[in-house]
Amino acid sequence: MKKLSLFMFILTGIGSWMGCTTTRQVGGIPEVQSAPAGGERSGRVVSNAPDTQQSTSELQLLNIHSKFLNLDSSSVRVYYFVDAYEGISRMTPESFKKNFAINYVIYSDYGSRDRLGYGNIPVDQANVFQAGERVGIWMDVKKPANKEAGILLTEITQPGTLRKMLNDLQVRFRGEQRTSDRYGVFVNGESTIPHDRHFVRIGQPVTLKKLSGNQGELVVSYYNHVFDPAISPMNTKANTMSESLVPDRTFTVQAGDDLQLEQEGLYYFRTDTLSKDGIGLLVTDNRFPKLTMPEKLVEPLRYMSTNQEISTIEAADDFKKSLDRYWLNLMGGNQELARNSIRNYYSRVEEANQLFTSYKEGWKTDKGMLFIILGPPDRVQKSKDKEVWVYDRRANATNVNFTFNRKTNQFVDDHYELVRYVEYQPIWYPSVEAWRNGSIR
Repeated sequence: MKKLSLFMFILTGIGSWMGCTTTRQVGGIPEVQSAPAGGERSGRVVSNAPDTQQSTSELQLLNIHSKFLNLDSSSVRVYYFVDAYEGISRMTPESFKKNFAINYVIYSDYGSRDRLGYGNIPVDQANVFQAGERVGIWMDVKKPANKEAGILLTEITQPGTLRKMLNDLQVRFRGEQRTSDRYGVFVNGESTIPHDRHFVRIGQPVTLKKLSGNQGELVVSYYNHVFDPAISPMNTKANTMSESLVPDRTFTVQAGDDLQLEQEGLYYFRTDTLSKDGIGLLVTDNRFPKLTMPEKLVEPLRYMSTNQEISTIEAADDFKKSLDRYWLNLMGGNQELARNSIRNYYSRVEEANQLFTSYKEGWKTDKGMLFIILGPPDRVQKSKDKEVWVYDRRANATNVNFTFNRKTNQFVDDHYELVRYVEYQPIWYPSVEAWRNGSIR
């Protein structure tokens, strides 16, 4: 019988990891603490849906992402994209409207008690919509008088239960706004709901435009550049992006016009060549966030492999056979264990791409690296300029914290870099070894 490649068994699903949320009061504004999907599933691989053993009618909110666009001189429009499930099926907007309530409060800053506004968000036909597989919500927020920025804290609750999810969003009302505050990315002919990811697939129709009209011209720089993956948490050597990155070509487009981006790579849209920030859009192959080509499958293995192992795979004439040998060697020839490990590892890679892609693929980011090896954190604590991922237990350690500092980046406005310490070795190496011996489930 012909032997099937192990890689025919890779899962195709992808999911989200932020789930039931609690708060802790910090200087007047709740510190956001997000737990992984299902609350107690941190030791398992996250799938694209809740556990199939759960009730077929249980309601779950697994992840929420938000963004805003300047609407006019007095208002901003805020969008929420929610990964919501009813049992093991994606929740419909109709079910969401029947089961959830939303309220918000605006603070002047993290740690401040200065409340600039508050209210309820209507959950009705007018502002709840289908956003791909997710439930979308939008609302208009009045700009507080004489305030340049604020923190919009939103709470989605299931009345009659203790279930809730918090989302915090830094909103720039006036003053020095970024290009992404004024221009949204709209894909596949959508005219009212902006795209909330930093990537699109090759050939997808794309439009950049303002909500307020008066579109103008945009300068586009294209980079056919392969960005480096993250370095280990113990490597304290700086691994910053080159400041001398030179575009392969530059051209102009009219905002509001449909675009066809036919080359994979990074496209950078600015209002003019002197702008210090813009909108970075990564154009990927049609399978992304999945990785399917053997030469791309080998790249994320850097986080759990030696340099010699990677070199051996890359030097082989047949990538697929070489990858099969790699996994079978690690698992002592046990094909079933190898298949399970492949499935689990690339499910995390795919999810990292979905969650963390910025100007480079999500698996290459610091957050993506930690997510792949350690899994989703048990809690996420957020403040103005940092995020802390808390793992209750990893390897032989308890209450392990990883701090990500928010860094200025011209391509995206949500770029975070890990604070690295050599003391992470006793946590990192056993976790890597767990992948190499097939004990990750």
